[in-house]
Amino acid sequence: MSFSTLPLSYCTNVHPGKTVDEVINGLSEHTAAVRKQLDAPMAAGLWLCRSAVSELLNDKAVLERLAQTLWQHDLCCYTLNAFPFGDFHSERVKEQVYLPDWTSNERLNYTKDCARILAELLPEGSEGSISTVPLGGKMNTTTPDFQAICFHNLILLAKWLQELHESTGRLIRLAIEPEPLCEMSSIPEDAVPLFRSLFEMAEALGDLPCVQEHIGLCFDVCHQAVVFEDVTTSINQIVSSDIRINKVHITNAVELQNPSDNAAGREALVSYVEPRYLHQTFARMSDGSVVNRLDLNADDIRREPSDSFLQAETWRVHFHVPVYADELGPLKTTRPDLKAALQAILELEYSPHLEVETYTWPVMPDSGTAASSLSSQITRELESAYDMLRELSWMSPPSACRTDV
Repeated sequence: MSFSTLPLSYCTNVHPGKTVDEVINGLSEHTAAVRKQLDAPMAAGLWLCRSAVSELLNDKAVLERLAQTLWQHDLCCYTLNAFPFGDFHSERVKEQVYLPDWTSNERLNYTKDCARILAELLPEGSEGSISTVPLGGKMNTTTPDFQAICFHNLILLAKWLQELHESTGRLIRLAIEPEPLCEMSSIPEDAVPLFRSLFEMAEALGDLPCVQEHIGLCFDVCHQAVVFEDVTTSINQIVSSDIRINKVHITNAVELQNPSDNAAGREALVSYVEPRYLHQTFARMSDGSVVNRLDLNADDIRREPSDSFLQAETWRVHFHVPVYADELGPLKTTRPDLKAALQAILELEYSPHLEVETYTWPVMPDSGTAASSLSSQITRELESAYDMLRELSWMSPPSACRTDV
């Protein structure tokens, strides 16, 4: 049992990418700089929004240009982030990031198109993964037959991915990514029961082996830590339910301990309030119960007199922060959960893809940093992730992989 020996992947959703030119500029300006600084192999986990995907499929020369860019910078690509469908860098993303959801043919066709592109970019002999939305966001409007339609589309995708494998030799799996306050949020309360229902529908249709092979989870450690799950227990529950973990996001969340009596921590947390992304906030009370707020806002943090939410033992916030950080001034991070999750992943009988996904650099406090500083920060993240993996008994070093062009 060992971690994947593919190079550690770095998700490029931190950079704008509405067009292929923007994607390539991000690779050339930022990802290439990180690769030069990092004394280890590295992969680019491409985020390709709908407009960029269409551009790539409409002109083979454009796709070849993207592949050449990866090759020129000694990068490979074995995983895509197909979670954000539209512009992930607009002024306000928030709950729109979960749209279109998995009831939509737009989501199904977009994911197929991402798989077509990944099949062209995959290094020889490698398997691919594509992360996607957790069916949808609970804050968005759904229909009574929401789950059944989602399952229908996922089964269609699994069968299509099997056909792609048979025709190209490229095995690509979907990785559904649970996230707080979404249709898949908690592993025991949402993900496991929903997968059980998906498997039941697939079995009734005679498609269970195909679905179990091609549809699994992306385990984002930040997300599961935010909802105060025991990440080791969650991973064990996934395995015992015959759900495959196809991808792991190596990520940290923000933690505020003893909020009512931690004025410095509360004031530091105010600087993380920003208008672009949704920062679901969960509070664990003294009796062990967990309550939540949809988003982080200054009114909750500075409320006088304090309410019950401020009387919690600990707050955790869906705000991806550097994986190398145990502390952020008076704030803590969920890095201990990250170590525990990776230890549990190490014990699996297979090796999920591993990716660092800190997309929030542009909106972090004091985010007005130069491109050279950003590449240095990302390099430090990847070095820290590699160090953590080695500490947990990496059995063999990662191997370089090149994209054929």
